[in-house]
Amino acid sequence: MDEQNHTDIDALKQQIAGASLPEGLVQKVNRMFSELERSENSSTYFETSERIRHYLDWIVKIPLHKSVSGNLDLNQARQILDQHHYGLQDLKDRILEYLSIIKLAEKDPNSLHRSPVMLLVGLAGSGKTTFAKAVAEALGKPFVRLPFGGLGSARDLRGQSRLHLEAEPGQVIKALIRAGANNPVILLDEVDRVSEENRADVMGVLLELLDPEQNQSFIDHYIDFPVDLSRSVFVATCNNTTHIATAVMDRMEPLMMPSYTDAEKLIIAKNYLLPRALKEVNLPDNAIVVEDVVWPQIIRPLGYDSGIRTLQRTIQGIVRKIARIHVEQGTPSVTINTQNVKEFLPTYRTELL
Repeated sequence: MDEQNHTDIDALKQQIAGASLPEGLVQKVNRMFSELERSENSSTYFETSERIRHYLDWIVKIPLHKSVSGNLDLNQARQILDQHHYGLQDLKDRILEYLSIIKLAEKDPNSLHRSPVMLLVGLAGSGKTTFAKAVAEALGKPFVRLPFGGLGSARDLRGQSRLHLEAEPGQVIKALIRAGANNPVILLDEVDRVSEENRADVMGVLLELLDPEQNQSFIDHYIDFPVDLSRSVFVATCNNTTHIATAVMDRMEPLMMPSYTDAEKLIIAKNYLLPRALKEVNLPDNAIVVEDVVWPQIIRPLGYDSGIRTLQRTIQGIVRKIARIHVEQGTPSVTINTQNVKEFLPTYRTELL
């Protein structure tokens, strides 16, 4: 065998030896090394070597044995939910019950009982993603988002066979890698937005992810080895449940995200959105003074909106304008009143005022 080729193979073997891979996966890789050694004098050697190296680069990144030890405290979890959301007490109580069941299940790793996956149902901007992040924070676990909107095919989730050129693992395995742990909170975002032509296949993969009897040995077509997803906490979101398969719905518990009233939005804007927007741009809390009489124009510039995303963007736009004034003119504080409110609202929102 060529000395350089031998050195390359030894380096790959050392990489595997230090990765603490399961025995079955080590055997799979050793068979790949045997294939590489057999091709040492052929024209396909470098192509085979590159394919194996690419595969090894992925499998050593998968946190098969690495987990994060969260320390769930329900009182702290309630505080975290209150920090992220105003009101919605019934929904928060349901989430605390859900977290309690997760905590009890973690005490017995061999238990097959799992709480149904939370499915947060609500219109855009109602806070579904923020709730999912709050769940991860309360559990003390990494959070990763897996978007289903615009998903090309089930291969995007499950990966593609290594026989295909430029093949890679699917989004599920990549989510674990991004999390750096085998027990993250994985947000299955907008599961109702899968295209019609791919819905059946995607729902099949989704069913496998959510079924505790199947997700213990999830097969990604690229990795081609069972990966245990049973320690991951899945949270799903959708705008409505019409396009979600019945079998998938059976493994989830829908939790409705209520619409916000103008009175609730006022409190959210004053106590949550504005302070957060100021902090994001490093402005002090007193950099903006908003007179009470103009808040209705900020909350509802273009009519009723059930969520708070539009309100959040409006406030962020106002804060950006204040930041420019602060930098250019050195003005420490700006008061927004009925005379100047149009100057601070984003331009496309002033037409109907």
